[in-house]
Amino acid sequence: MGLTLTLPLLLPLVAALLLFAVRTRRRASHALAVASATAALVASVVLLVVVLRDGIAVIAIGRWPAPYGIVLVADILSAAMVTVCALVTWATVVYATAWIDRSRESAGFFALVFVLLFGVNGAFLTGDLFNLYVWFEVMLMASFVLLVLGVERGQVEGGIKYVALNLLSSTLFLTATGILYGISGTLNFADLSRVLASADPRIVSVVAVLFAVAFGIKAGVFPLFFWLPASYHTPPVPVSALFAGLLTKVGVYALVRVFTLLFVHDPGWTHRILLSSAAATMLTGVLGALAQQDVRRILSFHIVSQIGYMVMGLALLTPLGLAASVFYIVHHIVVKTNLSLIGGLVERPGGTGSLARLGGLFRTRPWLGVLFLVPAFSLAGIPPLSGFVAKLLVIRAGLEAGAYLVTAVAIVVGLLTLLSMLKIWNEAFWKESTDRPVATDRLPLRLVLPTVVLATVTVALGVFAEPILRLAHQAAGQLLDPEAYRTAVLGTTAHAASAREG
Repeated sequence: MGLTLTLPLLLPLVAALLLFAVRTRRRASHALAVASATAALVASVVLLVVVLRDGIAVIAIGRWPAPYGIVLVADILSAAMVTVCALVTWATVVYATAWIDRSRESAGFFALVFVLLFGVNGAFLTGDLFNLYVWFEVMLMASFVLLVLGVERGQVEGGIKYVALNLLSSTLFLTATGILYGISGTLNFADLSRVLASADPRIVSVVAVLFAVAFGIKAGVFPLFFWLPASYHTPPVPVSALFAGLLTKVGVYALVRVFTLLFVHDPGWTHRILLSSAAATMLTGVLGALAQQDVRRILSFHIVSQIGYMVMGLALLTPLGLAASVFYIVHHIVVKTNLSLIGGLVERPGGTGSLARLGGLFRTRPWLGVLFLVPAFSLAGIPPLSGFVAKLLVIRAGLEAGAYLVTAVAIVVGLLTLLSMLKIWNEAFWKESTDRPVATDRLPLRLVLPTVVLATVTVALGVFAEPILRLAHQAAGQLLDPEAYRTAVLGTTAHAASAREG
């Protein structure tokens, strides 16, 4: 069990060190990067299988028991997140071997990708707040270097906005963590969920707002999202794809974790704030996308709008709402990464993503048009793709909870999302254009294969949704049962504490 739980951290760390050592040897670097990504994917699948079979997995680092030592914890949600993130990392690494130039590779691009994965997996598997902060900082350092690697003016400007807002988020996160430790004397998630039940609810509410703002910035929710569309379109396509698939989802995961395990003392207030923010996030994101005329900027704004659906499921705090949120996160990681990768293929012939300068792609590359339509229609919620199931779950959860206004917003945003995807289709694929070179060159298999794999997963998630739906409902059940989490992490300590409080 211990090796199974630690491999998703050890493999990316070892891979990053080895890749940095061979960064100037291109063929060796490519082979090692793909092999490492494959190994990480296999290890994550094994972890998910073990968690589904045996329940919540826990390991105490250095054999220091919780809540005093550092613990790694994998429940269904965290194991599923590790698995789907490993999948899109594999796809992005394969794609990057044919896209990233030699200078960026020599600067350590592939090593940084695995440092980023190391931080992402650590955030999913950590069992305490302070180490969550540490893993966020690992992610921030790796992502900032990836953002500005190769230094172009747009990248530096986007990087400054990205780092400034994320540093603000980290400051708020650390401040809230300090206050929480001051009132509870612990930072272990399981122990905090026990102690906060008897803490002053007014102080807990203030801390909850601080965490909502800190994680809201990282997730890109309204009104804290403006750094995202200003920076995500600036780096190379594989970096944008990684960011789209991974980074904001870690922020959403953190919101889900703390607002189901820690801050459930007054959901009529805290979760109502999240629900209002979710509606505004959906609406402003999609309106921003409709106003854009560049493929990558449109896709960046859609990251924002889709985050709103995930936060809506959390804010409802019902079994169906949380299951919808879990399914939506898994679906969106796959779809958004794939759209970013395909967006790169759309831009490649003319070296531009401007819709005014694109056109005629369906005539020269009809297969690319089909590949684009799969994730594009899934993002909009067209059956039988994964996005239809995800949106249907969210809408059903909203109706069952009586959140009619937010549900109406979710439906309208889905229609507007379809409109913006059709805009890209019409301008880039359907209309004729004489302003750019006709795409006649054959694309390398390493660019096409990852998009085909992710498109296949998108179709499978929709057509064969039942197993993933069962997984999502199981994950929701664990999130709504903090006692199971406490017992897994604290063992008899949790029972003894509960008995004393009783």
